[in-house]
Amino acid sequence: MIDVLYWTTPNGHKVTIFLEEAGLEYKIIPVNIGKGEQFKADFLAVSPNNRIPAIVDHKPAGGGKPLSVFESGAILLYLAEKTGQLLPADPAKRYEAIEWVFFQMAAVGPMFGQVGYFYKFGGKDIADKRPLQRFQDETKRLLGVVETRLEGRHWIMGEEYSIADIALFGWMRALIGFYDARELVDFDNLELVPAWLERGLARPAVQRGLDIPKVR
Repeated sequence: MIDVLYWTTPNGHKVTIFLEEAGLEYKIIPVNIGKGEQFKADFLAVSPNNRIPAIVDHKPAGGGKPLSVFESGAILLYLAEKTGQLLPADPAKRYEAIEWVFFQMAAVGPMFGQVGYFYKFGGKDIADKRPLQRFQDETKRLLGVVETRLEGRHWIMGEEYSIADIALFGWMRALIGFYDARELVDFDNLELVPAWLERGLARPAVQRGLDIPKVR
């Protein structure tokens, strides 16, 4: 059994999608970030950066006491290595997939999140629009990076579906859905990214992972 300390964000969805794809048993423990539950001591004991998601694996590989992991990218790597699923076995391909997970963590997540803040949420009322322009331009550039990567490939790693795809799905979906930034970033001018996202969102396990409710 794996406990998932979770809320319905793109980072939270990474974990539920992986668990559904891998067919692992898990239990959702909601952490309502709207009510500040991520600052409670019991959650901070697992995720000291007060960010969801985090997991507690009660049957870690190799045995021993329950193991906790925070940071969504680290969780994806842990689960992939624990199960031997959704991460290439070949060492070169393995690190190539990990590169794209880090790309999402370091670039896509932060930039898309800033677009959401400055375009739809509190930042939209700031008179100076230069921050929005900066993050809008950078998001377009990042989308171009993914578009180029997908040339001649079905998934980020080619024919092999992996955690590289899972890491990106939720953020791409949020950018054009939750953040309403589809036109802002010229998403429909792309060809390969929208088709890749559509393929991903059509996967039954992805649909199940995205459908985990947040309401108690």
